[in-house]
This record gives sequence, C-alpha cells and structure tokens, in this order.
Amino acid sequence: MKTMVFDIETVPDVESGKRILNLEGLPDAEVAKAMTFHRLQETGSDFLPLHLQRIVAISVVWRHRDGLKAMSLGTAESSEQELVTRFFEAIERHAPELVSWNGSGFDLPVLHYRSLLHGIQAPRYWETGDNEQAFRYNNYLSRFHWRHIDLMDVLSGFQGRSRASLNDIATMLGLPGKLGFSGDMVWDHYQRGEIEAIRNYCETDVMNTWLVYLRFQYLRGQFDAQALADEHARVRRLLDTSDAPHWKAFGAAWMQSDAVTPGSMADQG
Repeated sequence: MKTMVFDIETVPDVESGKRILNLEGLPDAEVAKAMTFHRLQETGSDFLPLHLQRIVAISVVWRHRDGLKAMSLGTAESSEQELVTRFFEAIERHAPELVSWNGSGFDLPVLHYRSLLHGIQAPRYWETGDNEQAFRYNNYLSRFHWRHIDLMDVLSGFQGRSRASLNDIATMLGLPGKLGFSGDMVWDHYQRGEIEAIRNYCETDVMNTWLVYLRFQYLRGQFDAQALADEHARVRRLLDTSDAPHWKAFGAAWMQSDAVTPGSMADQG
C-alpha cells in the first residue's frame, strides 16, 4: 500500500481575524497580535483556534513500492488553496495510508476548515462506504481505523495524559528532532518572507515522523530487524544524494546519534 506521511505549518489567518474581530484596516502583524491576545483572554492560552490557522506549507514523505520521496507540495509561491488542493488530489488519485503526528488533533481539522473555506472537494477522503464498500470498515475519518495512523494518538493509547511531542520521541529514539527550529518560529519567518525555511523545517518534521513510523511498524511486527535496516538505508540514500542543506544537517545529526536500534543491530550483523 502507498504511504504518505504529512505535516502542515500554519500562520494566523489574519483576513478571517479582521472580519471576526472587526479589525479591518490594521496591519497584518497588529491583527495577529490582537488575535492572540483575544484568545489569551478567552482561554488562558494564546494558541489560536484551528479555524483561524492558515496553511503556508504541507510536506510529505511518500513511500510506494521501491520508491521514497520527501517533498513539500507546490512551491514557496503557491497559494493556500493550491497547497490544500494538491494534498487532497493525492488522496483522490492514490488513496494512500496517511501517517501523522497529531494529525487527528491539528493537521486534519485545519485542512478541513481550509478546504471548506476554499471550496475544495475531497470525496475519497470523506468516503465512509456509501460509494466504496472497502471504506465502510477502514476509512480516513474513524479514529480507530488504519487509513490514517496518528502516531501520537495510537502510541498514547488515545489518552491525553499519555501524549508526547514528536521532538521528545524523536530525540529519545536517537533521531535528529527539531534541529533548532520549532513551530512557534514559523510566524516570524513568514513575516520575513522566508517560506523556504518553513518548508524545509516541515520536511524534516515529516522525516522524523516517518522514522518513528518505521519503529512503530517494527513494534507491531510488520517489519523484522532486517526490513527496518533496509528502510533506514533507503532514507540514508535519499539524504546522501541530496544537496539541500537541511537534508545534509538532518543526515549529519542522525549519523552522530549513538542510539542503538533494531535496524542498526541488523546492520552490524
């Protein structure tokens, strides 16, 4: 089965914020500050509600047959509508297994709201068996089905108090983790026009997620140690053949780790 690991990066949806809070005429930076202050007053947290998050990057790791690709959808100049359209078009064409970290709690609800806003259709994603019988028992929407595996949810046993961050789990497993960039830096980079930096960060997040997923597949008996080592080797080849600085940094950080994995034991014979 085709597998698509995905992650999104967002900034405040200042256009919707202006309409909802009656802030027309203010600069975007001031609107964003007002939105976060309003949220803080309402809830005690300045994290914006998901319907007021605008997507500026969607990155994926794509695994099919003998191929592995890591990329961001569209270009740095692509509109949000194009990015979201491309995401759902991939599902429409290929019906891949989706893999995420907190995709059920963040990424997918944001994608729902943004596709609603832009008038984007995604019939296969929303299929629950009315038109395709196979989706009745395994679809993207049911929490306990497997067409979408939210690793954070599954590994925590669907218990909020048991959840961990991707960075913590990646670091625990000897993976590169965030490499000095984090989600709370995205807005500042966006304001400076540094979209490529955001896309690169998003790509390293999905690669961390993919590597955690490989360990999860080993955990549940889908891989043996040699199969895991083969998948790790495939990732290393992808990193080694790229000239992109973020992949060079990711590969170097991974190689410096002294963590022992089942795959590395297989490598050592």
